[in-house]
Amino acid sequence: MIGDCHCVALVSRAGSIDWCCMPRIDDDSLFGRLLDWNKGGFCAITPVDPGYTSTRRYLPGTMMLETCFRTSQGEVMLYDFFAMEDDALEHPRFDHVRIVDGITGEVELNVDICPRFDYGEIIPRMRSHDSGAYTAIGSNKGLIICCNVPLDVVEHRDLSTTMRVSKGQRIRLMLEFQLPELIEAAIAGGLPDAARIDRAFEHTQAWWTDWAGRIRAPFEVDEQTLRSAITLKSLTFERTGAIAAAATTSLPESIGGQRNWDYRFSWIRDSVFTVRVLHDLGYVREADRFHQFIERSSAGSADELQIMYGVDGKRRLTEIELDWLEGYRQSRPVRIGNGAAKQLQMDIFGELVEMAWQWHASGHPTEPDYWTFLVDVIDAVCERWQERDHGIWEVRAAPAHYVHSKVMCWAALNHGIQLAQDNSFEAPVEHWTRSRDLLRQAVETSGYDPERGVFVQTFDNRYLDAALLLMPRVGFIAYDDPRMLRTTDAICSELDRKGLLVRYNSPDNLPGTEGVFLPCTFWLVACLACQHQRERAWQYYERALGCANDVGLFSEEFDVDHRLMLGNFPQGLTHVSQITARLALAAMEGSC
Repeated sequence: MIGDCHCVALVSRAGSIDWCCMPRIDDDSLFGRLLDWNKGGFCAITPVDPGYTSTRRYLPGTMMLETCFRTSQGEVMLYDFFAMEDDALEHPRFDHVRIVDGITGEVELNVDICPRFDYGEIIPRMRSHDSGAYTAIGSNKGLIICCNVPLDVVEHRDLSTTMRVSKGQRIRLMLEFQLPELIEAAIAGGLPDAARIDRAFEHTQAWWTDWAGRIRAPFEVDEQTLRSAITLKSLTFERTGAIAAAATTSLPESIGGQRNWDYRFSWIRDSVFTVRVLHDLGYVREADRFHQFIERSSAGSADELQIMYGVDGKRRLTEIELDWLEGYRQSRPVRIGNGAAKQLQMDIFGELVEMAWQWHASGHPTEPDYWTFLVDVIDAVCERWQERDHGIWEVRAAPAHYVHSKVMCWAALNHGIQLAQDNSFEAPVEHWTRSRDLLRQAVETSGYDPERGVFVQTFDNRYLDAALLLMPRVGFIAYDDPRMLRTTDAICSELDRKGLLVRYNSPDNLPGTEGVFLPCTFWLVACLACQHQRERAWQYYERALGCANDVGLFSEEFDVDHRLMLGNFPQGLTHVSQITARLALAAMEGSC
């Protein structure tokens, strides 16, 4: 993945852009071969020699991808990045730059640019201009394409050429998003020359390395932790402060299955996890921006709060199936939007108040307007905690009394009380205290299996849920409480699949199966580390790290039998959880 805190693209090992959404991460795709090989569109720079090999890496501390192609005739480097200037966050350029450098010998490359707008439904009209630019226009989107070698227009829809790149030679290709009505004026304003594109390379590298260089951690930051932090930054939408859960839609949780969802939105829960981790690493600004985003998007009212928003704050995320797309490896349906947006998931109340508590505990003031919003949230918990909800996993079945949701409601009340007392804020503390105590009693009776001595997924059943591993995080129970130790052991016993965890062992009313859920394994690592189970914690951590791809990116899930990534990619929650686990391991080692 490459990104610029506004838009994203996925680049394959073969040098093909198979997924690209501009100017926003949740926009309609411009290249979408990821979801339909024939209809989706792509932009490929690939050696002609079928026997080529490729290796990839990110330039250190950046979101700039370097792909090395080797053939029997020579070697070239392909660089992919979104250009970023000093003011890139406030004034994004939406320029995807591709640079090919000849390293040794001479390599023949095929260049094919086949944009397909609106998830492959629109084939834009391609034309060349006297200025040397090419444009692709369709519906409300346009691309300006510039290259320092001539390209052939194919049937007014594609661009193509074959070129030879020798040692010391540099080829520059730039894809600039532009609104169709502004394209002529943009071209008239001048095309980027070689010097400008080369400066963009240098400025982008400097921007990312400066951001990465500000990381602060209580251990020597390893490559994976740094990569996770940079990935999380790339999933932010700078204009609003929102944080997308993932860069893609409809990558399946099982190949050929129907568990295919759109994750390009900002979930409150996932985003709170992210800002907490970024704050712990020294990135305070991102946390403050997300506070503002949530207050705006919810209209400052608990009644208007929903579990996720568009990255621009949009509330209506209607779920639609795109029946013209075959799906990733024939995994239908392809969906855009997300019907879970209207579910009741009461754990988000706890996450919001927990985030405010962490913000306060780290020395930041709680503004009066935000406190008014929090009081509304906490009052809503008092009124609604006895309701059933759909839980952290957004189960598309009848609502239930999920223990994790109840614990997070308890956390909302507990931290709300602490915030009110620490700041001498006006609040119905006695009422909140009564509700908090009733919640604890309900969880410790109906949410606990006395026969096995463990907490369970929902009231009065025996199923287990990896989300129970999060209970000590908010202070509901101590990590070393015997009940928590037994619950952790039971989860390891019943949810472990070849050394990694699935989410739960209950039926969920959805067809098919899914892989192991990588964030859960990292939650287990953090739990084991806090229980000082050193050997087990490191073993699970190393196994989970082995599920990253060649450049350190994680998906949501993983097929342990076939060693395949599953679910949307890269998944922010997995990267957040990896950092959380690593921080817990560092704390454990420091206390030994």
